Amino acid sequence: MQDFWLLPVFLLFFPCFVSGQLFNLSSLNWTLKNSNGSIAIPAKVPSQAHLDLTKAGIITEPVLGANDFTERWVITENWTYTADLKPILPSLGDDSSKTLLVFYGIDTVANITLLGKPVAWVNNQFQQYVFDVSDIVSKNVDATDTNLTVAFESAWLYGVNVSTLPEMEFFPVGLQVFEYPDGHPYVRKTASDFGWDWGPAFVPCGIFKPAFIVSLNNSSIHPDLIEGSSPSSAITFGPSMFVEEKSVEVYKKGQTPSIPPNQDADWIVNVTLSLRSAEEVKNLRMTIAIPELKIKSDSIPVGSLTGDTSLPVFVSANFTVPNGVPELWYPHNLGTPKLYNVTVTLEPSNVSFTTQTGFRTIVLIQSPYSQFEIDQRDIIPGDQFHFEINGKAFYSSGTNIIPFDPFYSRMTTAQVRWVIESAVMSGQNMLRVWGGGIYQPSDEETGVYNFYEICDELGILAWSELIFSDNIYPINDFLLESIEPEVRQNVRRINRHPSNAQWAGGNEIEGIVEMVNMSLPNGTHYLNEFVFMFQDFLHDIVLSETHSVSYTDCSTTSGILSLDPYVLRFNNGTPGEIYGNSERYNYLASSAFDYSTYPVSRFVNEFGFHSMPSFFSWEEVLQSPEDFAFNSTIVVSRDHHPPAGGLAWPNPNANQGQSQMMSAVQTWLPTPGTTDSNQTFAQWCWSTQVFQSMNMVSEVAFYRRGAGQGENNLGALVWQLNDIWQGVSWSGIEYSGRWKVMQYGLTTIFSPVMIYPFWTASNQSLEVLVTSDRWESVHGTAQLTWFNWEGHELETSTHKFSVPSLNNSLILSATGFDNVLPRGSNETDVWMLLNLTAETDRGTVTNEQYFNPTSLAQASLVDPRIEVKRSKDFTFTLSARGGVAPFTWIDHPFETVGIFVDTTSGLPSNGFYLVPGRDRTVQFIMNKDLSKVSNPSPNDFIVRSLWNNTHV
Repeated sequence: MQDFWLLPVFLLFFPCFVSGQLFNLSSLNWTLKNSNGSIAIPAKVPSQAHLDLTKAGIITEPVLGANDFTERWVITENWTYTADLKPILPSLGDDSSKTLLVFYGIDTVANITLLGKPVAWVNNQFQQYVFDVSDIVSKNVDATDTNLTVAFESAWLYGVNVSTLPEMEFFPVGLQVFEYPDGHPYVRKTASDFGWDWGPAFVPCGIFKPAFIVSLNNSSIHPDLIEGSSPSSAITFGPSMFVEEKSVEVYKKGQTPSIPPNQDADWIVNVTLSLRSAEEVKNLRMTIAIPELKIKSDSIPVGSLTGDTSLPVFVSANFTVPNGVPELWYPHNLGTPKLYNVTVTLEPSNVSFTTQTGFRTIVLIQSPYSQFEIDQRDIIPGDQFHFEINGKAFYSSGTNIIPFDPFYSRMTTAQVRWVIESAVMSGQNMLRVWGGGIYQPSDEETGVYNFYEICDELGILAWSELIFSDNIYPINDFLLESIEPEVRQNVRRINRHPSNAQWAGGNEIEGIVEMVNMSLPNGTHYLNEFVFMFQDFLHDIVLSETHSVSYTDCSTTSGILSLDPYVLRFNNGTPGEIYGNSERYNYLASSAFDYSTYPVSRFVNEFGFHSMPSFFSWEEVLQSPEDFAFNSTIVVSRDHHPPAGGLAWPNPNANQGQSQMMSAVQTWLPTPGTTDSNQTFAQWCWSTQVFQSMNMVSEVAFYRRGAGQGENNLGALVWQLNDIWQGVSWSGIEYSGRWKVMQYGLTTIFSPVMIYPFWTASNQSLEVLVTSDRWESVHGTAQLTWFNWEGHELETSTHKFSVPSLNNSLILSATGFDNVLPRGSNETDVWMLLNLTAETDRGTVTNEQYFNPTSLAQASLVDPRIEVKRSKDFTFTLSARGGVAPFTWIDHPFETVGIFVDTTSGLPSNGFYLVPGRDRTVQFIMNKDLSKVSNPSPNDFIVRSLWNNTHV
């Protein structure tokens, strides 16, 4: 018999006595067919059509080679998923039972039929759907059609059709077309599915999240026969009740979003549930308990239920927890991410569940700086833009995340956990969930993989966005009716997560409508539509569902004129003042380290430069020897920057992105070129990563320095953390989980106390600063040591420092090569090693940086003659027997995942300067869950440096 997710054995013999059954539809035998029936293959749920076609051998792995082009036919087909329910129909009960069909995610436009009867037409990937199908099931137990069918329409063609309807308003042509035109503004679907400048366009479809049938009974049964979900299950149901949605939110008494609360106030634990009950309940009561704190609420009356399962009923209760009783939740670098179990019980319905949450306040501060702060701290006038955790301002250090895979349904918690762990290990405390992707899930049971629970556990904040990005969106009742439940469901779902830092309405749209407003004769029309959608409509929905987090219309934004009422500033600024936040993308190699091109901003939420994936990642997808070249057709086809703007393949604009990377390497590093074509390609790939790291380290240092400057910068989020496939991107972590050079660079520059040389080449001025993100004053010692490229120490100086909270300390300032360089030195022959040791309330911090007074392309490098001692425990001691090896890099083998850590400091370490007489020992810590090769040979680890760009 089929292994359905059913209940104990006795239920198989007494189905008429069963209530509260949950049938996991993944256990059914599914079939996938195309529109004319020429393809009919086994399928699964959750899944997407491309994945089922791959498993059946109809297509090959979509991310291989040129498959994003050759498999486009899949996108234009209409695909149908069908499963025979005959094995479970006898267990669905009789006229006294209620049956619910539950989909946690359908991607995207589909007709659903059950037993030959229509259930619904759906068109929103981001909604959870629950349908009462009791009448269909009870009246069709003997039906000849026993199928559940989900018939998908091509989401792209649907968008094209909708966009050409006569009543559809005109939209400016050419706005943000990445690959598939006329797609994402008209379909509530992941925008990057239609293509983006770092990823492919597969426009997938399928039942991409778990799906269930819930059978409820409205007649009394013996208590011993009651079955339901376990208390810790994400899916909660009982003998006659299904909990459709759960919102558990912790906030301060009297707290309102976007306003700093009274930190001395008591806590409110609010539990709001969406219920479908097959049984009438005249006096439903709720109890809320926190076992670790040994506290429990009274039995709180929450209303009555009619026994009608056609629509959900919302019930809500508040439980007051005295201030000071629970420990506070903090990001990992500022404290302990303390979590508590919360158990909720509904009586007399025999429904109970336990979930986790934390006690914290998080507010995005957007109020004006006071005149006192302007006068006493030399703050540039304007508005604040930073976060406060538990009443304290802090520095937001982090990156942006994109979808983890082109096909959501095949992601695993192990893969996502590694990405989040990598952020933590590199010193980050915030991830921005980008608005062009997808709402991230809370648990595996309903969401395939886990995201927010891992953020809660590891202590990393999530800047969350509603899924709108880089376009103007049509405003009509049809769209708004779909968006409202989408937003409400996702805000309620994520409420319980202390890691959630805010809700932003979308990504980069404010700037687009400002541009349209200024450039088109009817631009005000689009600006007004934006105001309606992002200032009013979405703002009001979000704040009606949460007390604990702030809302902003967009990232990036020019800020606000007023919080209550919520009024956007747009260009209504005062000259010389700073409002909102900013981003930076500059692809001129000559501007990479020019501080005058960096924004002077309160918070920089996006900035980046693209790079190649490693040679090892290319090995995963390139299929011919001739493909392994920097400008081969397949490599270029996987550079989508700038985007194609249509369906031309390979990307006709890719030469710009390729030349930007080439120019950056040629300007700042030795140009790769050896007698071994594979090594040359590998060095090119790696060198683009070296430049990317140098550039991002420079920008992060500048923005962190801004915490002690007039802008009072308190946020830097690098674009981007993860990859969606093996291709050119802005990521710090490759698709497989392999760290790029930048990820190690971020580890050094996101150190809680860091040292950095700020060099302005135009006037030959050098300032060395120590910057601290700690809340307490920090004391320590810095050492600055000059070397030549042979590795001889030329001179050294030691500097004591003390850095106030969230500030800087200047330890060296000099102008002109005569005053900067060691006596008698040439700028091409020397470099400086900077390191510090500092004492903080969380222990000793060390940091190391490097200063090159000229481009490494002009540096007089010497053969480092690197020697490596290899141990079976993957410990490697590297020695330079010749000269200094800048950016010494050790690569782990193909199909392994892990990081290198310094055996002395325990910190991630790679891409360092290896100096003769100063050996480095690192150990490779393998992620066994993700590594396909469990026991690689130490001899397969490859060491390279910039010397290898021009020497085999």
